[in-house]
Amino acid sequence: MTKSELIAELSAANPHLLARDVETIVATIFDEISAALTRGERVELRGFGAFTIKKRDARTGRNPRTGAQVDVDEKVVPFFKAGKELRERVNGGMPASED
Repeated sequence: MTKSELIAELSAANPHLLARDVETIVATIFDEISAALTRGERVELRGFGAFTIKKRDARTGRNPRTGAQVDVDEKVVPFFKAGKELRERVNGGMPASED
């Protein structure tokens, strides 16, 4: 689902809200999550999951095209861990595998 699809779904589910208001709400939520992660804070949405940042150490990687060694700098990346309720809903909605 893309951001525009999310806005369309929320607008359809909430006809009392204007589409531009829903767009503002979604953008504000995403901006606040981004700002909190930038400050190094953890964002937890109960029943959904938690956004955190993880530090990745510097390492030596390989260019997949040439095979040459490349130095990869240390970096911080966003990380999402699904909450228990979300995992249960996703796993409960999947058909059983036929082994």
